[in-house]
Amino acid sequence: MIARAEWVSTLHALPDEDLLTLAADLSTDWRIHPRSVPQSGLGMLKLQDSAFEEPFFLGEFPMASAWVEIVTHEGVHAEGAAQVMSDRVEVAEALALFDAVLSARLPGWKRVAGMLDRGLAIREAICGERKQMLSRTRVDFSLLDEITPDSLEANNVGD
Repeated sequence: MIARAEWVSTLHALPDEDLLTLAADLSTDWRIHPRSVPQSGLGMLKLQDSAFEEPFFLGEFPMASAWVEIVTHEGVHAEGAAQVMSDRVEVAEALALFDAVLSARLPGWKRVAGMLDRGLAIREAICGERKQMLSRTRVDFSLLDEITPDSLEANNVGD
């Protein structure tokens, strides 16, 4: 299984409706308490200008967070949290629930682990597509060494 630090981002690669359906199925027999109020809003990406050393904001992005505690009928307590780039609080709550289920190996953790495998496959496919796009945009600058003043005149470059 992948590292816990990657659970939320891997599961978030799946369709939201799949996450919400599984969360609803798993949570029917448990008491779930929010440890903090689930929130959604906008985050700001703050960077520092390298020339003048002044801060500037690159832009806004949607952000949702949740921290939950689960108590099973057997009295087992588990906590999970999630912070994702999404405007849907219910998605962050579902991901926090999965974090708790996986970390405590609560009933249904194998279903969540299966979802992790699906999410990992999606992330790998996206990474492969990005690598292909990047390879298509490569420029061979060594060809610039072959340019001579005669070849510029022959191609009417500079007119």
